[in-house]
Amino acid sequence: MALHIIIPARYGSSRFPGKPLVKIAGKPMIQHVMERAGRAGGVETVAAATDDQRVAEAVEAFGGKVLMTPEACRSGSDRVAVAAEMLGLGPDELVANVQGDQPLLPAAVLEQCAAPLIAEPGLGMATPVVAIKDPGEINDPNHVKTALGAGGDALYFSRLAVPHPRDGEQITYYKHLGIYVFRRSFLAEFTALPTGRLEQIEKLEQLRALEHGHAVRCVITDYDSPEVDRPADAKRVEAILQQAGEGW
Repeated sequence: MALHIIIPARYGSSRFPGKPLVKIAGKPMIQHVMERAGRAGGVETVAAATDDQRVAEAVEAFGGKVLMTPEACRSGSDRVAVAAEMLGLGPDELVANVQGDQPLLPAAVLEQCAAPLIAEPGLGMATPVVAIKDPGEINDPNHVKTALGAGGDALYFSRLAVPHPRDGEQITYYKHLGIYVFRRSFLAEFTALPTGRLEQIEKLEQLRALEHGHAVRCVITDYDSPEVDRPADAKRVEAILQQAGEGW
């Protein structure tokens, strides 16, 4: 089944303005993300969805596909839904929302998240989680933690450390990676839902699905994908790419 990858890329980030265009190892970050996403199997479309001409021009400069979307989108997934409509995608096609701040994105994660949607026609949404190995990430609100049900669906996403081991048990915390694979029909349903109270409080769009009773399948992966939230993160990612001999 074809996979259509759309990367929402806003210029006006409150924490890091101009983030999609920050140069990392000689390329704008959005280029790293688009190139890596395109390596996944079954990919038919890779496009950036933006509301800013500066981002559009940068994407076009390296030969990428760009879709101009309205400024007033509640979340990245809402922007992706607009872009999917512009592409004329059918209800059963798979649409991936890949955050534009993951320049080390492993393409295999996209394939892993698409797999349950292909296998289960009634499933609308899947997202990856990875076991936290760095203890410093557990209490860092920039790293979203996930509480999982027995069947692998999310019970809750939080910027706090969940679950809390009351009696000091040793537990594994799972970190959410900012990737969502939707069935196109469910993406339209999701974006028609009102903003959830928990979504508003935590500033986590995936909580909208949970608050309205929809399943979010979590795919446990061994891959991590460090996000660039601050200028220091860009330098850290650049050092990783330089060590690997990529990007220059």
